[in-house]
Amino acid sequence: MAKVELSALDLAALLCSKVCHDVISPVGAIVNGLEVLEDDKDASMQEFALDLIRRSATQASARLQYARLAFGAAGSAGAAIDLGDAEAVAKGMFNDEKISLTWSSPRLLMPKNRVKLLLNLVMLATNAIPRGGSIDVTVISAGEDDASFTLAAKGLNARIPAHSEAMLRAEPESGQVDAHAIQIYYTGMIAREAGMSVAMTIEGDTVVISAERI
Repeated sequence: MAKVELSALDLAALLCSKVCHDVISPVGAIVNGLEVLEDDKDASMQEFALDLIRRSATQASARLQYARLAFGAAGSAGAAIDLGDAEAVAKGMFNDEKISLTWSSPRLLMPKNRVKLLLNLVMLATNAIPRGGSIDVTVISAGEDDASFTLAAKGLNARIPAHSEAMLRAEPESGQVDAHAIQIYYTGMIAREAGMSVAMTIEGDTVVISAERI
């Protein structure tokens, strides 16, 4: 099957749509909370609104910080990213979610495309457990230029997301990439750029996603 190659404009537009989709819900909740503060003077409702604003602002900030590392430039060309920073933004994303995240990796600087790949694989792992569960991230590194990633996503009704393997190869059955699938397509792009291959397997209630140097 022929690979799909998006233009720079289409790739940028679809990634922007993805980021906007992820942050619009908590931002909308902040707006709703502010409206309650303005219109309802009941003390209990005011406290409810303030709590909603606090939680939603924290969630929006976490999602933006995650997107900055997973999709953004995150430094100049060829820059390296601290794996500790990647761990921090990943755990921030799941602070109040139905998914628990454990992270085992050395504290070192790693080429940014590999860190971006790792964070995008975490997002792919969340899609594998739609009803929640746990994700265990393991990074094995023999140095800045040699690393492998293993992510074990465990949960009820765990499954390899439909068409994700074809999308990782940039070979969608439909021949098209939309905003819903752009994150998986982008993960495949980053993997190829980083010189790594991605594989997905499932056994029982656990999906294992691995990435190794080609």
